[in-house]
Amino acid sequence: MNRRYLVLASRVREEMSELTHAVNRIQRAWERFKKTGDDFYLDSVALNLHSFYTAIEKIFEMIADAVDQSKPLGENWHQALLQQMASEIKLIRPPVISKTTRDELDDYRGFRHVVRNVYAFHLSPAKIAPLVESLPELFRRLQVELEGFLEFLEADG
Repeated sequence: MNRRYLVLASRVREEMSELTHAVNRIQRAWERFKKTGDDFYLDSVALNLHSFYTAIEKIFEMIADAVDQSKPLGENWHQALLQQMASEIKLIRPPVISKTTRDELDDYRGFRHVVRNVYAFHLSPAKIAPLVESLPELFRRLQVELEGFLEFLEADG
């Protein structure tokens, strides 16, 4: 058994639990924002969308470290990491996520950059809405894809 892979699988499952919590908070805050128009709920949505992508990136970094033994470097490493996770590495691992999931996650990566670099009161509900509305389906697909990858780790472990 590959102990490192089993430990990684356990850590990814813990992060997935945290992701579920973030997704639920996003949806609750979005509903409250739509009902009240209160910008503080919009701030909560933005912060939790930021947390959602950050947790996914953390999972991908763990996989890059433990399995690939190589993380991208340079200015565009965040995008390169997404690409790496959607690629098969022959004789090492299958793709972690599909290219469709990669493309959709890239929108969340871009939004995280906005959250980090723009004052909260400048956030646009019109730009946040598509992210919130597509989140449930994206998250379901991500869960299925990650579970498939975890099965690979546990079988290979």
